[in-house]
Amino acid sequence: MSTHHLHTQHQRTFEGNRFVYPVLSRRSKGLSVGVNLNPDKICNFDCIYCQVDRRTESEVRFVESERYFQELEEMLDLCASGEIFHTAKFAETPEHLRRVNDIAFSGDGEPTTYKNFDELIDRSAQIKRKHGLDDVKMVLITNATMFHRPHVQRGLEIFDANQGEIWAKLDAGTESYYRTIERTKIPFQRVLDNLLLAAKVRPLVIQSMFLKLLGESPTPQEISAFCDRLNEITHAGGEIKLVQVYTVARKPAESIVTPLEDAEVDAIAQAVRDRTGLRAEVYYGSSDY
Repeated sequence: MSTHHLHTQHQRTFEGNRFVYPVLSRRSKGLSVGVNLNPDKICNFDCIYCQVDRRTESEVRFVESERYFQELEEMLDLCASGEIFHTAKFAETPEHLRRVNDIAFSGDGEPTTYKNFDELIDRSAQIKRKHGLDDVKMVLITNATMFHRPHVQRGLEIFDANQGEIWAKLDAGTESYYRTIERTKIPFQRVLDNLLLAAKVRPLVIQSMFLKLLGESPTPQEISAFCDRLNEITHAGGEIKLVQVYTVARKPAESIVTPLEDAEVDAIAQAVRDRTGLRAEVYYGSSDY
């Protein structure tokens, strides 16, 4: 088989994937292997800024796991060999970005809602090791709503043992604003308790999305309350290694949502630094987040 044909075949393989997709990310300074554990778009949040238009709320059944593992095997094989940079989609990748930074579990819903979450993460870590990608991070992008469940805690421990980072969402400082943005039946206190629970075991990255709703930015009081919530976590013995402050960069399902100005994002990040002493990074509406 000619090399060219081999590349074309792989190209077809990952273009048709259901669970695993490669993304060139400026933020991760390389290739990020995305894992979508919720292709059915089922989530226990209905965030006002989400690109996915959803109106259902339930727990995802564990489906097609073998197909997911096969897709991950093939993708990591492509990445470990460097062959992915010969495919049409990634042939133009600049030299300094020709590296695999992470395997990121996120997608069209909340990844920890999988009943077999811990088993799936364990097998994923084994596949990563098998391909000699020990230095490649495993990143979980999560709303923290399920951290109190024992099988999810086991899954988080597998992340910890495999270059893992937990990026947990906190978009509000008050219950009322949380309900407006996240549109969920899950109480705000559940999220706050879970963030502390997890942050006592390993340092968390906090991801915070702020936006204009019907042209209105979050109030100074809301940002102040948000900083209070961060301080409560750290004062109770939780560790936060970074707060990512960002705004919408792609068109959300709701037209009433628009991005903050760059200066507003800067001001929120500065408030976090001043009020909490934590490290904060900004991602603007124009950036690749």
